[in-house]
Amino acid sequence: MTENHAIGSLSAVQLRDAIAAGTYTARQVTEHFLAVIGQQVDLGAFMAVDADAALARADELDAAYASTGVVGPLHGLPIAFKDTTNISGMVTTFGSQLLADSPVQTEDDPVAQNAKTAGAVLVGKTTIPEFALSCHSDNSISDPARNPRNPELTAGGSSGGAATAVAAGMLPVAPGTDGGGSIRIPAAATGIIGLKPGRGTIPTDEQSDDVTNLSVTGPLARTVEDAAMLMDTLVDPTQQRGRYVAAAQDGKSSAGPLTIGYTTAAPFQPDLDITLAQSAVQALTLAITLLSRDGLSVEEMSFSYPPEYHKNFQTVWTTALSKVPLPEGAENQLEALTRDFLLQARSRTAEQYQHAIEDLSQWAEDTRRIFGAYDVVVTPVLAFTPPKVGTFATMEPQDDYEYQCKFTPYTSMINVLGLPAISVPVKTDDDGMSWSIQAVGRIGTEASLLRLGARLEALVAGQKRTA
Repeated sequence: MTENHAIGSLSAVQLRDAIAAGTYTARQVTEHFLAVIGQQVDLGAFMAVDADAALARADELDAAYASTGVVGPLHGLPIAFKDTTNISGMVTTFGSQLLADSPVQTEDDPVAQNAKTAGAVLVGKTTIPEFALSCHSDNSISDPARNPRNPELTAGGSSGGAATAVAAGMLPVAPGTDGGGSIRIPAAATGIIGLKPGRGTIPTDEQSDDVTNLSVTGPLARTVEDAAMLMDTLVDPTQQRGRYVAAAQDGKSSAGPLTIGYTTAAPFQPDLDITLAQSAVQALTLAITLLSRDGLSVEEMSFSYPPEYHKNFQTVWTTALSKVPLPEGAENQLEALTRDFLLQARSRTAEQYQHAIEDLSQWAEDTRRIFGAYDVVVTPVLAFTPPKVGTFATMEPQDDYEYQCKFTPYTSMINVLGLPAISVPVKTDDDGMSWSIQAVGRIGTEASLLRLGARLEALVAGQKRTA
């Protein structure tokens, strides 16, 4: 086996340990991943790559290791942030023509600073839709992020570039952000792990506990253990082996005693017709069957969501755009959906917005109480196969938005609830597309979800071996 093939065959945890043991240098690892990125540019995972800066950083880490023998928890691992995160020496465009010519950033956002503290090598910016508003990753200033399983299809979004990079072996792990499913959707679309932490769990995220605080930072990875490793460093960049990795390792043999409720009910009903593909139902059925056979308490939930979610979520989701400091006449440079969101937001009164917040807050309180009867609630993630790249852009803005809701009917509600959730792949269909389930926990149970995810990962692997 050649050196590069050996590097590519390792999990992120294995690779980190190999670097720490001196088996590979940070430069060797960085060169490998830059080469893979260069070989797969057609997948559109990156909006920008700075190879020179990445190699210089790798050399700096190797020199520090030679001098002190000390390594951080992500020492020498290449990662990349979505193009919503400021990284010194790079432009932050938010995937928009409006900001494409912005000046180079001179400072790192706190989450990027923490990644550097942990010893990561930042290689670039991953592809997003404009202002990270959509569940695909197309924009007007770069190539779209394509699905490695079928490049004609979208990788999902808005962390689609990050998911593509991880799924295709361009990065060992990647951080994403999730404001309505933006980690879990592309993870499910590309067949990898995606963890959305609960509101306020990541110290660099906004900490206010209300339904308008939707977005959190979390990991995308090929294994649950790798996701746990990145989760540990997002919480504390000095942790060598933290509680989340320990939980994932425990989960390889047992999920622990959990009560699980499962449902296909979606809060967008009856406003929208939510129809699940057969594979989505089969994936959910397989997951609950495996968990039940493993000794967990599993039962189907019988309930319906309180009304008005669809209208109120759209109000809160779109109004956030009006708070972005945009120059005069900005709407003329925005893509159709973004422009429509902005005009919607500007047309609402403060009273209308406040009413939507109050209704959504009551909805969240009621739904948390329903979910709270179980340790974990399990749902599908995607309703149907990821659409072809460019599909959403052919639609009128409201049709575009509603089709996105139909495609991803189970994700945005978890952001409103502020709960943690993990997307775990459990089935591959005859076309080679992956299907995942979403496991939703109570506040503060990210470790428990990672343990459950690792157990389900092991059960799925065992089922495939005996099939």
